[in-house]
Amino acid sequence: MSDKPQQVFDVIIVGAGPAGLSCAIEAKKSGLSAVILEKGSLVDYLRRFPVNVVWFSTPEMLEIGGVPFVTSSFRPGRIDTLNYYQRVTRHFGLDVRPFDAVEQVEKQKEWFRLTTAKGRTHYGKNVVVATGYFDHPNRLGIPGEDLPKVMHYYDEPYRYFDTDVAVVGGRNSAVEAALDLFRHGARVTLIHRGEELSDGVKYWILPDIRNRLAAGEIAGLFQSTLKEVRDGSISIQTPSGLTQRKNDFVFVLIGFKPDVTHLRRFGIRTDDDTLAPEHDEKSYETNLPGLFVAGSVVAGRFNNKIFVENGRLHGGSIIAAIVARS
Repeated sequence: MSDKPQQVFDVIIVGAGPAGLSCAIEAKKSGLSAVILEKGSLVDYLRRFPVNVVWFSTPEMLEIGGVPFVTSSFRPGRIDTLNYYQRVTRHFGLDVRPFDAVEQVEKQKEWFRLTTAKGRTHYGKNVVVATGYFDHPNRLGIPGEDLPKVMHYYDEPYRYFDTDVAVVGGRNSAVEAALDLFRHGARVTLIHRGEELSDGVKYWILPDIRNRLAAGEIAGLFQSTLKEVRDGSISIQTPSGLTQRKNDFVFVLIGFKPDVTHLRRFGIRTDDDTLAPEHDEKSYETNLPGLFVAGSVVAGRFNNKIFVENGRLHGGSIIAAIVARS
């Protein structure tokens, strides 16, 4: 395309999570024009967190743009966090365009051309991909995993009262789901391939889950793996052999992985092993000049290294690099 488009943004940000919002805020502070394109809602993955989730971090570790995160709780919950990021977005007047996924990023002579699922076209001098990883849960790859009774996200417990529920995993999401289900009347079996729960489980939750397991209120199967899911039962490989259990629902809560398909489609090189995008460690610029990555997508499958707490800081480095060359 030879003619200049009517509008070319200084920065186009793909993803309206905390890292993407942080980039837009830093751009605005630097006098750069910016737009955020988001396939879901504002901070969509936080919106889909379990209803009663409580953050490990304190409010100040989640702040962006220098706007205080004021809450009555020492550790904020889901609603507190959603309200905070909505308030920050309004405070800075950020241009967020939700519910329209970016399908293609093309490098042209002087700018990038982005096309979306709704057929819209946007042009930018620089692009930041801050898409996270929450849309792609890890799977077990076992027979029956695609049955409607198997879920890879947990929301709330009330549907599962007086049912037999298996929870697969040994980290925070699995442990918190198991406790929440137990306290709301489900008969819970926690299945974990390790000898014990992850060291990263929130310290105030560990005594609770350990006591429930010791009392037999939650059945714990360690060094065990789910092998098959059927309509009314499941098969579990345990140290004592293969066992069958009555079952109504299964939650497979074993983490998430990045979707490198769209990164590669955009022209970003990724490591075959780690799935991390190739990028400069200081500026987060990828192999394509002017195309950056931010937030948890930077770490590839090692997404336990980048959280909101440190991913929110990427925006400052990225915008500083853009300003330095302009």
